[in-house]
Amino acid sequence: MPRAGLTPDRLVTAAADLADEAGLDQVTLSALARRFGVKDASLYSHVRSLRDLRTRMALLAGGEMIDRIAAAVAGRTGRDALAAFAGAYRAYALEHPGRYAATQLPLDEALVTDSPALRRTAEVTYGMLRAYGLEEPDLTDAVRLLRSAFHGYCALESTGAFGAPRDVQASWDKAIDALHILLLNWPREQGRPDA
Repeated sequence: MPRAGLTPDRLVTAAADLADEAGLDQVTLSALARRFGVKDASLYSHVRSLRDLRTRMALLAGGEMIDRIAAAVAGRTGRDALAAFAGAYRAYALEHPGRYAATQLPLDEALVTDSPALRRTAEVTYGMLRAYGLEEPDLTDAVRLLRSAFHGYCALESTGAFGAPRDVQASWDKAIDALHILLLNWPREQGRPDA
């Protein structure tokens, strides 16, 4: 019989908190069981495995992150929307490093399709980029570029890897300006009518 008070949602939130405190790699079923004062086996009534737990963490964090991004982007277009999107992304990544790390885990494609939070992520992201006049396959290429740029910057910043005396925020703002200019001047595929 499940221990009173333990639910899948409580376990996932506790795991996400542990990830933020100690790192995603420190989230194990044993560590989580110790946090609740139960035996490891007690958790299997609520999650199937460590992979299941981490998938649930990724979905939780992805939902939290896109809620922030969507609120920041609402009513904005162009550079303002890009800056708001990027700022909310960066703030979440830096404030919740373990949760953010979970959002980078590969997920089963069927699960992504079934997740309202992940569908909303695509809607908000692609919606912002359509304001730049982008269509497929350019949309996907632009999403990959932005994700790589934002993730790389956040990963380097979180480890203190920017050692130059230049203000990190000033460099971030300049990067957003550069990305905005790039999106306005996106190279179209050769042979297309709009190329």
